[in-house]
Amino acid sequence: MAADAPLLSLRALNRATLARQMLLARRKLSAVQAIERLGGLQAQAPNPPYIGLWSRLEGFEREQLTEAMRKRRIVRMSGMRSTLHLMTAADALAWRPLLEPVHQRGLLGNHKRALDGLDRAAVVAAGRALLDQRPHTSAELGQALGARWKGRETASLAALIRNNVPLVHLPPAGSWNSHQSALLQPIGHWLGESAAGVAPATQDDLLLRYLAAFGPATLADAGAWSGLTGWKAVAERLRPKLRVFVGEQGEELFDLPRAPRPDPDTPAPPRLVAEWDNLLLSHADRSRVLSEAHRARVFTINGIVRGTVLLDGFVAGVWKIERAKNTAAVVLEPFTRWSKADRLGVQEEAMRLLAFTAADGDGDESERHAVRMP
Repeated sequence: MAADAPLLSLRALNRATLARQMLLARRKLSAVQAIERLGGLQAQAPNPPYIGLWSRLEGFEREQLTEAMRKRRIVRMSGMRSTLHLMTAADALAWRPLLEPVHQRGLLGNHKRALDGLDRAAVVAAGRALLDQRPHTSAELGQALGARWKGRETASLAALIRNNVPLVHLPPAGSWNSHQSALLQPIGHWLGESAAGVAPATQDDLLLRYLAAFGPATLADAGAWSGLTGWKAVAERLRPKLRVFVGEQGEELFDLPRAPRPDPDTPAPPRLVAEWDNLLLSHADRSRVLSEAHRARVFTINGIVRGTVLLDGFVAGVWKIERAKNTAAVVLEPFTRWSKADRLGVQEEAMRLLAFTAADGDGDESERHAVRMP
C-alpha cells in the first residue's frame, strides 16, 4: 500500500457508492443503460429488479424492463456468485465464460455427492442435445436425464446442466409478477446472430466495471461481488491506472481515477431499496451502507434480503408491501427513532412506490394505499 494514499472516510465511501448506484439522485436513463452501468441486477425473484430500477431512474415504468427482456437486450441468467441476474446481452456473453469457476464451485458445493462417479461430460452432452431441440424447464431437464441415468437425483442432473451450459430464462419468466417455472435456452440460441463475435471479458475488464459500479472497494469486495478469486494479481497489473485510497480501518481501496466521489456532506434523500438489492450484496464489508448491528434484521436466516430504508445514505429500517382485498400498504420497520422530517420523507417515497407497484401499473384507483409504521 502506498504510504501517501489519501484517507477515505466511511461517509465518503457511502456517498461514492450511492453516486455510482444512482441513489443520490434519480437518473434519466433507459433500463438497458442503467443495468449496464450497475453491473447487472440480482434477480432470483421477479419483482425486485423492477423496484431497483424505480428507486434509481426518473420516470421508470415497468413495461420498459419487460420490453427490454422481450427484445433480448436484457437477459436473465446465472452470473456473479452463480446467482440469477439481469444483465445486458453483451455483458452476459462476455462475463459468463469468466465466471465458469464460480459455477463449478457452486455445483460441487451443493451436488458433489449426488454426482460422484457420474460421467459428467456425457450428461452435459445429453443436456445440450435436449436443449438444442427446444427450451426446457429445469424440472423437465432433470426428468429427461433421470430416465437415462436411473437412480440419480434429477435435481442434481439438472443442476449439472445449468452450471455447465449458459442458459437464459426465457420471458415471461423474470418479468413483473411472473412466478412460472422458467423455460431455459442456451444464450447463443436465444440471442442468435447477435451472440457471434463477442469476446470473453478478462478479469481486468471485470474489475474496472466493478469499480465503476461499486467503488471505491477492496479486493475482498470484488471477490464478494463476483465469486471469483485471484484479484491481487489483477490489481497489481492495473495499479498504474487506478487511484488508491486507505479506509478508516487501514484497508486498501481501489478506484477509477475519474469516478464520482462526492463530498461526504452531499445530501442523500430517503430511498426504499429493493429486496436482494446489489447495494447490499456487492461488498465483503457492508458497513458503507449497513451497520453490523442491523445486519441480522436485513439478512434473514432463511436467505431473504429484506427491502431496506435509506436515511442519510445508510440503512435505517426495512419495508414490505402487504396487500389485502383492495388495499395495499407499505409497512415500515424503523431500526431507530426517525425524525419527523425523515418519517414524512419515507412516507412520501412509500406512497410513490405503491403507485408504481399498483395492479395496473398506473396507480389503480380501486386500490387504497397506506403507509404503516410504529
